[in-house]
Amino acid sequence: MLRISGLHLPLDFKEIELRRAAAKRLRLSETEVREVGLFKKSVDARKKDNIVFVCTADITLDGNEEKLLRRINDNGIQKVQQYRYELPKPVSLSQRPVVIGFGPAGMFAALILAQCGARPIVLERGESVEMRKKTVEDFWTSRRLNPKSNVQFGEGGAGTFSDGKLTTGTGDVRIRKVLEELVKAGAPEEILYEAKPHVGTDKLPGTVKNIREQIRSLGGEVYFETLVSNFFFRDGKLEALEVVGKDGKRERLECSQAILAIGHSSRDTFERLSSLAVPMQPKAFSVGARIEHPAELINRSQYGRFAGHPALGAADYKLNRHLENGRGVYTFCMCPGGTVTGAASEPGGVVTNGMSSWARDGRNSNAAVLVGVTPDDFQEEGPLAGVAFQRKLEQAAFRLAGGNYNAPAQRVADFLERRPSKAFGGVLPSYCPGVVPDSLDGCLPEFVADSLRLAIPQMGKSLRGFDEGDAVLTAPETRSSSPVRILRGEDMQSLSLKGLYPCGEGAGYAGGIVSAAVDGIRCAEQLLAKKR
Repeated sequence: MLRISGLHLPLDFKEIELRRAAAKRLRLSETEVREVGLFKKSVDARKKDNIVFVCTADITLDGNEEKLLRRINDNGIQKVQQYRYELPKPVSLSQRPVVIGFGPAGMFAALILAQCGARPIVLERGESVEMRKKTVEDFWTSRRLNPKSNVQFGEGGAGTFSDGKLTTGTGDVRIRKVLEELVKAGAPEEILYEAKPHVGTDKLPGTVKNIREQIRSLGGEVYFETLVSNFFFRDGKLEALEVVGKDGKRERLECSQAILAIGHSSRDTFERLSSLAVPMQPKAFSVGARIEHPAELINRSQYGRFAGHPALGAADYKLNRHLENGRGVYTFCMCPGGTVTGAASEPGGVVTNGMSSWARDGRNSNAAVLVGVTPDDFQEEGPLAGVAFQRKLEQAAFRLAGGNYNAPAQRVADFLERRPSKAFGGVLPSYCPGVVPDSLDGCLPEFVADSLRLAIPQMGKSLRGFDEGDAVLTAPETRSSSPVRILRGEDMQSLSLKGLYPCGEGAGYAGGIVSAAVDGIRCAEQLLAKKR
């Protein structure tokens, strides 16, 4: 099979045009191309008067591929083998492995274990995705927070209530396995070739449920509203878990192998592990606010006269600045045509997040605009200093906005001029449960607010309208990544507690749906490969 990159095609191209472009590049007739498939598709919007797709295609021919490659001498054409993930050899374990947490990391760890015949036991503190969806929507409409099941906790993890973005900076070949399993479970097939794939919060629940049912069909068990509250070990090895069920009853579960995929907001579990002297350390992360603009403004800024073209959909962006004060500011988790949502997991705290549906057809587009923070900024010491830093910001926002899970919000013009907002202009905040106009200086650290004030006008020079005065900032965004790293060795096991595999975003080894899923696969592979 040959892979051809750099094929420029119009926005409304059909398969015949892809075939024609590939044949031309190969200096062949179209009839000599036996099969053509789209491997990657991205938007080239550098020239606003001529926006095109740049495609990579996989081609099969009837002739000699090696001879053809020597003749055309084109670095953009390579011979490749179609990727196939090879499952670890099926194993017979003396004891069923446990997966703690059922976000992307835990889900894919459990899936691999199940596909290899290991019949994993999954323990998830939150609800099933069907029940969780109702609970989260109730919080958004009535402000009744369920600390056990919310945007952070429950089947599918925090990513279930997001844009479902599947981009990642890692080049791990297991990414293809993740995408193929998602499509198999009902995600749109486009995620296999889009350069910036996403599933959408409306399609993720069904996809997540189907993966769960596949695990169960292979002999795995999945338990919801089941919290792992303690860990027992002997001679540095995991021996058992304390499990609290839905009825509040505590039971001991014998366990010598557990994948710890608890997510970045399981603060009580972090505290328990710290009390057991499991090696962990504070890590850098980022905090800031969500910024909202009219989707139409972002579309025009990115696509010019092509804005609104059905092949393009809502436009995205990615901006970053390194400031003279040494701080880095960047946009994160951009949600085209999306909404800002309440993502609290603890009583008395406000957290914002963003999400969008598959169609991305909301009136606003939003993104987190974040400032990097390090352990030097935390004002406390110890492995959980970052948790305390997050909590302080979230509780300040809760008080500032009235103590009922409303969030403080501010027009960008007012924020830049350091005056509280009294009302909103052309951009209506989408945050649920609701917002209170005020000054974000009442909940953001001074160095964070000052860095945002420096960066937003600079970002407006790169993306026209980003610093528009009526754009809205809603705060705080504090859960961009885990504030801790649970240390592990090359075998993926805890440095002090053998048999425990810290995994995914919560353990500090991933930063999104796909990278977390990949880390879950890697932990499952290591668990299966361990000599017994």
